[in-house]
Amino acid sequence: MTDRNLTDIYERRESEARSYCRAFPVSFTKAQNATLTDDDGRSYIDFLAGCSSLNYGHNDPDMKSALIEHISADGVTHGLDMHTDAKAAFLDTFERVILQPRGMAHKVMFTGPTGTNAVEAAMKLARKTTGRDTIIAFTNGFHGMTMGALAATGNAGKRAGAGTTLSGVVRMPYEGAMEGVDSLAMIRAMLENPSSGIDAPAAFLIEPVQGEGGLNAASKAFLQGIQALAKEHGALVIMDDIQAGIGRTGPFFSFEEMGVTPDLIPLAKSLSGMGLPMAALLIRPDLDIWKPAEHNGTFRGNNHAFVTARVALEKFWSDDRFQRMIEEKAKRLTDRLRAIAAHVPGASLKGRGMMQGIDVGSGEMAAAICATCFEHGLIIETSGAHDEVVKVLAPLTIPQEQLNTGLDILERAVKIHATPKAIAAE
Repeated sequence: MTDRNLTDIYERRESEARSYCRAFPVSFTKAQNATLTDDDGRSYIDFLAGCSSLNYGHNDPDMKSALIEHISADGVTHGLDMHTDAKAAFLDTFERVILQPRGMAHKVMFTGPTGTNAVEAAMKLARKTTGRDTIIAFTNGFHGMTMGALAATGNAGKRAGAGTTLSGVVRMPYEGAMEGVDSLAMIRAMLENPSSGIDAPAAFLIEPVQGEGGLNAASKAFLQGIQALAKEHGALVIMDDIQAGIGRTGPFFSFEEMGVTPDLIPLAKSLSGMGLPMAALLIRPDLDIWKPAEHNGTFRGNNHAFVTARVALEKFWSDDRFQRMIEEKAKRLTDRLRAIAAHVPGASLKGRGMMQGIDVGSGEMAAAICATCFEHGLIIETSGAHDEVVKVLAPLTIPQEQLNTGLDILERAVKIHATPKAIAAE
C-alpha cells in the first residue's frame, strides 16, 4: 500500500451503486458482537447487523475459532457442490438440530451465496413443478435484486434499476396494506373470479415480516389463509425467511408458531452464522425434481460458511435457551420502543421479536433521526415505502446494557426531531 491518502478511493473508483456508506461515511476497522470501531478509534453500537446477516453479532469467538482451525488445517475452501467434511457436518447438524425437532422433511438445496439466488431457485422450481407461470407477490415485498426476484419486489426505486420490463408476477395487498380492506378476502375474490385477469398461480411468495417494506408483520390467520388459498388453487407457498428468520423474531423460523408449513423456504443472511456468504432453499421432498446442475452457482460450496453455520446451530439452537432469551429481550424492546414512539404524534410500532421499529410517519423525519443517531454513535437505518420506519435490527446477542444505551441514543434523537423547541430549551 502506498502512503498516499486513501480517503477518496471510494469516490474515485467504487460504483455509484454504493449506499450504506453514504449514510455512515467512516471507515470501519474492527467489529465485535454489537460494536463497530472506525479508523479513528471511535466505537459505534450496531443496530443494523448487516441487515440481519449478523444475528449472532460480529466475530463470535466460537465460530471464529472453528474457522481459523479449518483454515489452518488446509480445509477445503471452495468445493462447488462436491462432498466435503464441512458440508456433511453442517447438513447433519441442520437435520438434527433444526429439521427433525420441527418435523420438517425438507431437502436442502445450496444456491448461489445470496438470498436473491435462493428466491430465484424457489420461483423457478414452483413454475417447473406446477407448469404455471404466475407468482403472486405482495405489496411492499422485497425479495432480491436479480431479475426474477426483482419482479417480485415492490419497491419502485429498486425495480427501476432493471432497465427493462419485469414480468411473471401479480401483486396482491399484504395484510393491512389498504385501510378498510380485508386483504385475504380480496385475494380470494380475485382468484375465484374467472374474469379477474389473473392466471392460476404457481406460488404465493411472502415474507412473514417484511424487512425492507416497513416491518409489516403478517398474522397467524393471514398466513394460514394464504396457505389455504394456495392449496385450494393448486399453488405452492414460498415463505421468504431470509431477513425474518434465524431467530430474528424468536424461533429459528419466523413462521414456526403460525401453524403453517411452507413448501419452499429461501434462507440466507444469518444462515452462515458469521456473515459469510451462504444461501439455501428448503424444498418439500416431492418437489425436488431438479435435474443435476439445472440450477447451480459457482460459490454454492462455501465451506468456510458451512463451518461457522454448524457452530452457530450447535451453540445457539441445541436447546431453547437462546430462543427464550430473544423473546425476553424482545419484550423489553417493545416496551422501550413504545415509550420512545410516544414522543412522536401519530407514531406506531411495527414488526415483532427483535425485528421492530417505529413508524414516525415521515421519511424525512426518520432519516434525520438516523443521522442524529449516527452522530452520537449508533448505526441504525430506515425501512418502509417512504423510508418512514426507524428499524432496530441489533444483533440478537447484544448485551442488554448496550441495547439500552443504543435505545437511549435513539430516544434522544427522536425527541430532538419530534419536539426541537422543547429539547432546545432544556
